[in-house]
Amino acid sequence: MRNRGFGSTAAWLVLVGLLQAAALLAVWRFSVRTAHGQLVDTAALVGNTIGHDTVEPLVSRVLDAVSVASLAAATAVIVLIALARGRVLLALVAGGLIAGANVTSQLLKHALYRPDFGIDPGREAVGNSLPSGHTTVAASVAVALVLVLPVAMRGVAGVAGAAYAALAGVATMSAGWHRPSDAVAALLIVGCWAALGGLVLLVGQRRDEAAVEARRTNVLAAASLGLVGVFALAVAVGALNWADSGLVNPPEEMTRKQLFLVYAGSAAAITATAALMMAAVLATVHRVVPPRPEHVPALVAAAQ
Repeated sequence: MRNRGFGSTAAWLVLVGLLQAAALLAVWRFSVRTAHGQLVDTAALVGNTIGHDTVEPLVSRVLDAVSVASLAAATAVIVLIALARGRVLLALVAGGLIAGANVTSQLLKHALYRPDFGIDPGREAVGNSLPSGHTTVAASVAVALVLVLPVAMRGVAGVAGAAYAALAGVATMSAGWHRPSDAVAALLIVGCWAALGGLVLLVGQRRDEAAVEARRTNVLAAASLGLVGVFALAVAVGALNWADSGLVNPPEEMTRKQLFLVYAGSAAAITATAALMMAAVLATVHRVVPPRPEHVPALVAAAQ
């Protein structure tokens, strides 16, 4: 028999995956395919010069830590953690999530067309930059780590992973490497792959793996990230709406206040996406990766 809650968990994962895919499509259509969306992105990049000298050391450290070598090392560690716990399918899913998300980002970056509206002539030669590869690396590793870690560590890892993914996304914008929509798109891609990975784990569960209630600390972590995400989203909408009246002129003609509002609103949007994406992962991880039967009594006792 299937675990209790199989149907509702599967429905939740499908819903979350579809919502993130729809959001990804909306971000692409607005930020890449419309002049107004390109103007918002460009204004955020111009606004990153405000306070650049203060944040530059942190930005450099964050971005320097993300590389092909670090991705390979992190993936190897994550797979080994899953295998050490006797979870072969989990190791495959975690490794596949990281590989799938990063390959998807690279394919889309080269396949998507970015029309030239004459808004950002200095970067038009680069072409499409959506989604951000650095943000995809950070977010995919963070989500995969949450999946493979023991129950007691998932909440802390989720909060730390969401913070790191958000920081990486904001850092790419602050360094001028990526437009804010690139980072948001990368986070949504990882969220889609996380939902798909969760479905694979759910279907492939052993018949003796009983569903358990989420550990209180993980519930708190998921709820906290959800609240942070909603608050950051409200800040993003408010800041961008406040500055929107100035988004009819080229960025070089906008005031310092308008540019800062667009930059801050974009940073809040990246933070909101990272927090909500990880909250969705934490909301179901206890269902898709339940403890083995011999560990359930001890888990229940620890939660009481």
